[in-house]
Amino acid sequence: MYNEIMQENTQSAITSYIEDVQTQYRSGQAKEHAYRPALKTLMSSFENALAVNDPKRSQHGNPDFVFLKKSNKGVILGYAEAKDIDISLDKTEKTDQMRRYAGYDNLFLTNYLDFRFYKNGNKYQTIIIGELKDGEIKFFSENFSHLESELKAFLEQSPETIKNGKRLAQIM
Repeated sequence: MYNEIMQENTQSAITSYIEDVQTQYRSGQAKEHAYRPALKTLMSSFENALAVNDPKRSQHGNPDFVFLKKSNKGVILGYAEAKDIDISLDKTEKTDQMRRYAGYDNLFLTNYLDFRFYKNGNKYQTIIIGELKDGEIKFFSENFSHLESELKAFLEQSPETIKNGKRLAQIM
């Protein structure tokens, strides 16, 4: 029963996310940061995940989000880099910033419609839930459940690899 409730909450969180993105976009005033609350809420809807927008600088730079384990906030589940809704992620993937971020064990890149997942710098999945076309967002509802499953799997992957004693001390 609990798993069914959590799944229902996540599905409604994805629906809310889509509505929030659409509302922000239709305002005609939204830029990259306007969509961040929707992504933060979506990621925090998953069991035992805490999404932190604009976290402190970390080992490989300043990604826009860090995802922590709620039950042990010292454990990092992953990171996300978000770009504005009209930015091509194909170009972003080739930047110095993304080369630095390849050092993270678990990261996704998004423009809020296109989600690209990386493990140790290697892209393993792309899910597109919408596209901008003629000044409107066209959503692909057939990909919503796939995104939900992948985000859940992303957060359930093995936590970060501890590479030095200082980081181990921070967690403990």
